[in-house]
Amino acid sequence: MTGYIVKKVLTAIGLVILISLFTFLLMQLLPGDPARIALGDGASEERIQEYRDSYGLNDPVLVQYWRWITNIIFHGDFGKSVLNSRDVTSYIHTRLPNSISIGLPGLIFGVLVGLFVGIVSAVKRGGWLDQVLTVLVNLFLATPRFLTAIFGVIILALNLHLIPLQGYTAPWDDFGDYVSKAFWPVVVNAIYTVAILARQTRSNMLEVISQDYVRTARAYGLSERKIIFRYALKNALIPVITIIGLQMQNIVAGAVIIENVFNIPGIGQMLLNGIMQRDYFIVQACVLVISVMTVFCNLMVDIAYGFIDPRVRRSMR
Repeated sequence: MTGYIVKKVLTAIGLVILISLFTFLLMQLLPGDPARIALGDGASEERIQEYRDSYGLNDPVLVQYWRWITNIIFHGDFGKSVLNSRDVTSYIHTRLPNSISIGLPGLIFGVLVGLFVGIVSAVKRGGWLDQVLTVLVNLFLATPRFLTAIFGVIILALNLHLIPLQGYTAPWDDFGDYVSKAFWPVVVNAIYTVAILARQTRSNMLEVISQDYVRTARAYGLSERKIIFRYALKNALIPVITIIGLQMQNIVAGAVIIENVFNIPGIGQMLLNGIMQRDYFIVQACVLVISVMTVFCNLMVDIAYGFIDPRVRRSMR
C-alpha cells in the first residue's frame, strides 16, 4: 500500500508542476504588457523599463517561471498584483477562507442529500416518489447554476423576503448573519452535487440489489433495512466515491459563478476580477490554487480507492 500511495503522490506533484508551467506560459502569451497596465498608457518608456527590471519581466520566460514557482514553494510568495503592488498571498489568505465557508458546507449538504435521494429512489423504484425525485434530479442537472441562483434570489429575496438580497458575513465574525446570507449560495452550490450523486447512487443500488447475494439474504429472512444498509449500500458506494472526489474540487473551483452572483469576496470573484483587469499574477495564483485543490482531491480519491478495493492496489504492482 505504501508503494501505491508514493506513486500517486509523485504523479500528483508532477501534474501540479505541469499545470503551473502551462498556466504561466499561457499568461505570457496573452496580449498586453503588465508594466504598461500597471503604470498606464501615459508612462514613459524609461519608467516602464524600470518597472519591468524591478519585477524581472525582462528575464527569459523560464527564468521568470522558476523564480515564481520557487518563491511559492519555499516562501509561499505568489508575487505582487500588477495594479496595486499588493502581495497576492495576502489576497489569497483573505479570500480563500470565504470560498471554503461556502464550498465545504455545500459539498457536505450535497453528498448527504444526494446519497439519501439516490437510496430512496432505488428502494422505491417505479413508485411515485421515485418518479418525482427522478424528474427533480434531471431538472437540476439540466439547469445552469447561475439561473438557479438568480431565480432563487428573485423568489426568496425579492418576493418572499426570506433571505438577504446579497452580501456575505464570515462565520467567524457573526455566525447567525452568516447562516442567513450563506443559506441560498450553499444550496445552489450543492444542487448539482445532489443531482449527480442521486442519479449515480440510484443506478448503482439498482445494480447491486439485483445480485444473487442480495436475493439470498432475502431468502434467509433478513430485514430489508439490514440488506440495504449492511450489504447493498457498501458495494454500491464504491463507484460513488469517485463522483464525491470530483465534486470536492467545487469547494473552490465552483465558486466562480456563486461568488459573482451573490457578491461574495472569495477566490472565484478574485479570479474573474483578475481576468477582467488583466492582472496576470492574480490570475496565475488563483488558477494554481484551484488546480492544486483539484489534484489534491483526486489524489485523496485514488488513495481511498486503494484502501477500499484491494484490486486497485494489485493493479499498481
